[in-house]
Amino acid sequence: MTHSPDTQEDGPQAPQIYLITPPQVELSSFPSVLAGLLDGIEIACVRLAMASAEEDEISRAADLLRETCHARDVPLILDTHVRLVEKLGLDGVHLTDGARTVRYARKELGADVVIGAFAGPSRHEGMNAGESGADYVALGPLSDTGLGAGALAARDDFQWWSEMIELPIVAEGGLTLDTVEAFAPFADFMAIGPEIWPSDDPLEALKTLTAPMR
Repeated sequence: MTHSPDTQEDGPQAPQIYLITPPQVELSSFPSVLAGLLDGIEIACVRLAMASAEEDEISRAADLLRETCHARDVPLILDTHVRLVEKLGLDGVHLTDGARTVRYARKELGADVVIGAFAGPSRHEGMNAGESGADYVALGPLSDTGLGAGALAARDDFQWWSEMIELPIVAEGGLTLDTVEAFAPFADFMAIGPEIWPSDDPLEALKTLTAPMR
């Protein structure tokens, strides 16, 4: 999670794909679906974002998906559950409360584990998360999805961030062809998941949605 496009001498690079799992994972079939995605298109990292808070369910899913991801040198990041990261041999944690628990997570997990923070549409909250030790900040949603409190992340904030801040920024929530095209020049990563899982062919849906990035 270190890609920073505007530091490149040959101009901005395309953002990378940050894949979010479905909230419910069918353990008998999803690892093969994930493998097909990882083999079919370049994905920078995967976030296990399950709706369940049951440790056993999360652990079973993490064990299977970790094997799938690590076999392809793709990091697997866990949503929210700081204390399970080391136990499950995962690469990081994604926090959903802005800067609030970043310092706690860093203290618990140490310097080598990736810590990301979703800051809603607030550039200020994102900056606070970065100052608290986050390795990346996610802002969103980009369009109306029900994610967050209704306010949308502004393209101007992404542009400002890409010009002023080295910390990678992730665009998350409500990605469409139009928003991908509009935000791609200023984002390091595009977090995609809910947009593709309803499709009968998630890989094709992912390729279509990310076409403006290439």
